Amino acid sequence: MQKTQVMKLPVTIIRGGTSKGVYILENDLPENHEEWEQILLRLMGSPDKKQIDGLGGSQSVTSKVAIIKKSDREDADIDYTFAQVSVDKPLVSYKGNCGNISSGVGPFAIEKGLVECRDGVTPVRIYNTNTDKIIVADVHTRDGEVQYSGDFAIAGVPGTASPVKLKFVKPSGTLGKGLLPTGNAVDTLDVPGYGEVQVSIVDAANPLVFAKAKDLGLTGKELPDNLNADAEKLDLLEKVRGLAAVKLGLIDDYTQSAWETPGIPKMTFVAEADDYETPDGKKISKDEIDLLSHMMSMQKTHPSYAMTGAMCTAAAAVVPGSIVNQVLPETVDTQFIRIGHPAGVLECGVDYTENGIEPDVEDTFGFRTANLLMEGIATIRIEK
Repeated sequence: MQKTQVMKLPVTIIRGGTSKGVYILENDLPENHEEWEQILLRLMGSPDKKQIDGLGGSQSVTSKVAIIKKSDREDADIDYTFAQVSVDKPLVSYKGNCGNISSGVGPFAIEKGLVECRDGVTPVRIYNTNTDKIIVADVHTRDGEVQYSGDFAIAGVPGTASPVKLKFVKPSGTLGKGLLPTGNAVDTLDVPGYGEVQVSIVDAANPLVFAKAKDLGLTGKELPDNLNADAEKLDLLEKVRGLAAVKLGLIDDYTQSAWETPGIPKMTFVAEADDYETPDGKKISKDEIDLLSHMMSMQKTHPSYAMTGAMCTAAAAVVPGSIVNQVLPETVDTQFIRIGHPAGVLECGVDYTENGIEPDVEDTFGFRTANLLMEGIATIRIEK
């Protein structure tokens, strides 16, 4: 007869950027990290495409967890571990980071008293354990409290809020292989059943594999729901991603990518700037953007754009001859790169020094918003 263990877990739900996640103090979880997977799966209600019996929202962008504690490092205030909980598989991935969820980490740390609040802006130095990188979040604060209200808007989120500036310090090489893990600005993948596809595999904040939309039979203007309904294209995109994962040494068999490394590298396809329309009917002019770009998230189309994806896109922009560099106008301002994505426009920038094929990226940066939605106790039942 099975026994049921009931766990009462303090949790906070925060909308970070265009994602939503559950934020947890590491001290509230078991010391044995091997126990985390089962807890997080039950917390989010996975595997179940509706996540009806948990806190997940049935999409990869709403099935995320941030685990946070005070840091012992001299260069960081807090340690942050990101967990991507699969919606429909019994799988929790700790590979890579989520920049949108990162934008809620600073506010959470201040709310929990892990960082002393200042008047005006409180900088929070975040060590991301997944990527071994430092992120500095500038959070607007006043009278000892986080200021969530403001007049800053981001595409993919209704209304306005207070901006959170995220600066990814020395973001290159999360896999320990530099900005260009293969040593090339462009690699050619032989995709079974399709043919050769040129890609750029770039690793900054998170590893991404970039391909031109036209080389995949796409335009860069696809609506997420339409692309998600195209099983043939989804299969092609996952094949490309899986082959890139093999090149990175993450897996041996590209057909196992969705199971063995579902979160990285992130599949991204890009195109030259052009007029397009968002799912809600908003028209974006090609004069408002510098390129079109779509990201995939857990084998589905990202409804907007990952912040770490924007950071990697900004870094790829300054790699001579890369796929991203090829579709950008020569006059692009690398301090103000405008990415046209399914939900609208995301602005980001990069500070770098030219260094041949592989520039020295000092930092990448961008702006998000965050909103505290709920604090409470989650009841988790685990069958033993």
